[in-house]
Amino acid sequence: MRFMVIVKADKHSEAGEMPSTELLAAMGAYNEELVKAGVMLAGEGLHPTSKGARVRFSGKDRKVIDGPFAETKELIAGYWIWQCASLEEAIEWVKKCPNPQTTESDIEIRRIFEAEDFGEAFTPELREQEERLRSQIEKQ
Repeated sequence: MRFMVIVKADKHSEAGEMPSTELLAAMGAYNEELVKAGVMLAGEGLHPTSKGARVRFSGKDRKVIDGPFAETKELIAGYWIWQCASLEEAIEWVKKCPNPQTTESDIEIRRIFEAEDFGEAFTPELREQEERLRSQIEKQ
């Protein structure tokens, strides 16, 4: 099972404050442990929302909303993509994580949909398209 592990933003990450050398070293060691265990597939930190935008959809209309965004507790500061046998395994890995913020923080774990989760709606043609696209991505 694949999981997206989401590091929630706080006022410091949204202000663009960079992590300390100590936190970068601790996260580097943690990421190395994840990679050696075959858990980590990807992971990145994100710039604050002041450097981003949202696109709001309403039927055929699109509206661009420039950052920053107000609800800091709902924002994402970074993420990992992990391969784990279960949600419980992902939770155990998160519990080993250094605190990613200088204050109290939250890390959210969400399972990523796999092709079989969509049942019959995911037709053989759609499955073939998905496999072709994933192959193209890997070659890039």
